[in-house]
Amino acid sequence: MQVSVIGTGYLGAVHAAGLAELGFDVVGIDHDAAKVAALGAGRAPFYEPGLEPLLRKGTESGRLRFTTDVAAAAGADVHFLCVGTPQQPDGLRADLSHLDAAVDALAGVLADGAAGRPPRRPTLVVGKSTVPVGTAARLATRLQEVAGPGVELAWNPEFLREGHAVDDTLRPDRIVLGVAGPTGEQVLRRVYAEAVAAGTPVVVSDLATAELVKAGANAFLATKISFINAMAELCAATGANVTTLAEALGHDVRIGRRFLDAGLGFGGGCLPKDVRALRARAEELGVDALSFLDDVDRVNRDRRTRVVELASGLLEHRLEGRRVAALGASFKPHSDDVRDSPALEVAQRLRERGALVRVYDPVAATTAARVAPDLEYADSAVTACRDADVVLHLTEWPEFRAADPHAYAEVVGRRLVVDARNCLPRDRWREAGWHYVSLGAA
Repeated sequence: MQVSVIGTGYLGAVHAAGLAELGFDVVGIDHDAAKVAALGAGRAPFYEPGLEPLLRKGTESGRLRFTTDVAAAAGADVHFLCVGTPQQPDGLRADLSHLDAAVDALAGVLADGAAGRPPRRPTLVVGKSTVPVGTAARLATRLQEVAGPGVELAWNPEFLREGHAVDDTLRPDRIVLGVAGPTGEQVLRRVYAEAVAAGTPVVVSDLATAELVKAGANAFLATKISFINAMAELCAATGANVTTLAEALGHDVRIGRRFLDAGLGFGGGCLPKDVRALRARAEELGVDALSFLDDVDRVNRDRRTRVVELASGLLEHRLEGRRVAALGASFKPHSDDVRDSPALEVAQRLRERGALVRVYDPVAATTAARVAPDLEYADSAVTACRDADVVLHLTEWPEFRAADPHAYAEVVGRRLVVDARNCLPRDRWREAGWHYVSLGAA
């Protein structure tokens, strides 16, 4: 089976490499020539553990290639749409312009040129992008208008976690197949035959339900994170300990412990924009029941303000000229993604208030510097902490969690630390002479 992957950003690059690893002949297509050249040479344009070996293996075997020419999709049996759907710059809705353009370009190829004839054989187009419910039905109509009735659209949402995307692709925890015709399920079961044989649950649905699965999963996860962060505020007001609270709540099998950690909140290129897009789509449809997502978003954004105020309070609210060490810039560990990063926003906001902020991140310094060039960047955590008046733990990299607080204590100006992720060993830091502050934990 030959496969095309339209869009080779984070999702598309990982999906293309994963399909090649599974034995398919894959062509990845993107309009960004620099990205295509890097991928074709086996280099990932972003940091993702395990991806580059997979890219090199696929390109060297000949099963994986990349091009800017959408006509290369003509020989494929299955076409995966992996185009980004960012938040609109002037609103909360998803920007579908890139996806629409990709569908129009692919439809033109499938129509067999300007003659507008139907494809030579039945063809499956599979959406993986996260989209507002109803998008798939609209795109299916568009494909058949341009390319003819031989084209079927299915929706197969992705559930990749940055930092674990390769494993999530090769060994998914579930497969959702949104189908509208007889071809979709049959072909996609062939694509995912290895995972299905290994016992991966398969859920078959209509197109609309498949679209809502990813949006619903992200909204639920965001709600869980914001809930424990709201409880952290109550803990701070009453002297309770949110970490102990979360542990007790997590023993309830109906709730679970995962993602019940209070801290700086969520960020990245998915959760924030997907929560907002779902809320906006529900409003368009006249469904007010999801209005609570406004509060989920607000609680999450308020965490960043809370950390800035904690740091400011430790410095007597005099930030001008004070040195701040920011440990972490990416929105989560094992990633260099700084899109809507809480860590980077906190650093920038302190800088705007006159602090001298020095940032260290194990992998995200380059991407952070492109977004926030006015910050100073260090090549190690110890260097970042040198002469610092306060140290902020902003991204839960293992390096920071395992660090020796005595080593940091020897170089800082003042032993003040804000653990914005609530995961440093506080007793160990306090024993090393640090004044340790966290969110909602005594």
